Formats: sequence, C-alpha cells, structure tokens
Amino acid sequence: MPTAPRPTAPAPAPLPPAAPSLTERRKAETQLEIARAAAALFAERGSAVTADDIARSAGVALRTFYRYFRTKEDAVAPLLAVGVRQWLADLRRMAAEADGRSVRDVLERAARQALTPSDERAAEALRWTRGLLRAMRDDPALRSVWHRVHHDSEEALIPVLAGLTDGGPAEVRLAAAAANTAMRVAVETWAAEGEEEGEGEGEGEAGDPAELVGRGMRALTAGLSGLDRRRTAERHA
Repeated sequence: MPTAPRPTAPAPAPLPPAAPSLTERRKAETQLEIARAAAALFAERGSAVTADDIARSAGVALRTFYRYFRTKEDAVAPLLAVGVRQWLADLRRMAAEADGRSVRDVLERAARQALTPSDERAAEALRWTRGLLRAMRDDPALRSVWHRVHHDSEEALIPVLAGLTDGGPAEVRLAAAAANTAMRVAVETWAAEGEEEGEGEGEGEAGDPAELVGRGMRALTAGLSGLDRRRTAERHA
C-alpha cells in the first residue's frame, strides 16, 4: 500500500574549518619573521643579500632557513602573501557590509584600504615591498616570486568574485585579472615614481598607491558590466 513520503532530514551544517595547530601557527610565525628579515635586507642591499645574511638577521640557523625556503628569494613570499590575504578578507567583509554598493565599488574600496597602511607595521611592510620592487630590476629570481604571488592572488580572487557578481565564468576571471593587475601596477608605479622623484611620499599619486589603484581599478574594469550588479540570493541557490 502506498504511503506518504517521509520528510527528508535536513543536511547537517558544514563544520567550520579546524583552527591551525600550535605547531602550524609557530611554523607560520617563523616563516613570517624570516620573510620580514629577508624583505628588509633585500630592500637595503639588493641581490647581494645571502641566505646566511637572512638567517642571521632573523635569528635562526641556516638549516632552519632551508627547512622553510628553497632559495633566498622565496623567503619574501610569506610577507607578500600576507597583504593578499588581508585584501581578500577586507573584500569579503566590505561586501557583506555594503548595502546596495556595486561589486566594482567594493573592489575599489578594498583595494584602496589594502594600500593605505593602518599602523606603523603595515607602513613598514609597504616600504619593504617598495624596496623589494626596486631590487627586482636586477634580480630575475626575485621578480619571479613577485609574479608568482600575484598569480596566486588572482586565482584566490576568482571564487570570491564568483560569490559576489552575477557575471559568467569568463567575466569573473576577467574581473579577477583586472583587479589583480590594478593592484600590481599601482604598487610597481608607486615604487618606481617614488624613486625617480626622490620618494615624494604624500605628494600626488607617486606618494599615494591607494590613489593609483583606484584609478587603475576603474580603468581596467570599465567594460565589465557584471561588476555593476550584486549576485542575488536566488542565484546563490
């Protein structure tokens, strides 16, 4: 005899990601300390820096350095990646808070904030990045790290934008490429122009990477109409 279908039990809510273990946190902290030391030395001395110099400056043994990094240039990657993670976190937070703002506007605001230091440590990290960019002109291996970090940044940005805009896959990838390029070009231009004009911090666009990224973001995303709309709840379903 037919019976009424039984109600389906709701699917359990996904568990939150596990917090990093103490060992993982210590490893990340050690990597970041080495990265800060490497960035400061590269900014000061350029490609003449050695892995031993970095290890001594960071207060670790050379064997510890090579446990974490394959080359001296790889050591700067964690510091550059911190900025990327902060930008993506700011983008998610601003998107959640924004009432009626377009994705384009949220992207620009998050990018501007990422290049506007909130404290002295952030300002110092931005100065180190500028020094690294200047050292890269004579160091192809260091340039390779910079471009690898930006490639990873672009890939990480794709799922974030896919959850915000109702554009198709191609437009989402184009938006991620445009936003990432705007960030990269802004910092590179700021570093180069600041050097040519005797630093000039705080004077015009050469001293303001946030202004540069805002202008670049608007120019590079101008033809992407999907960034003018927010993805609706129905499209998420």
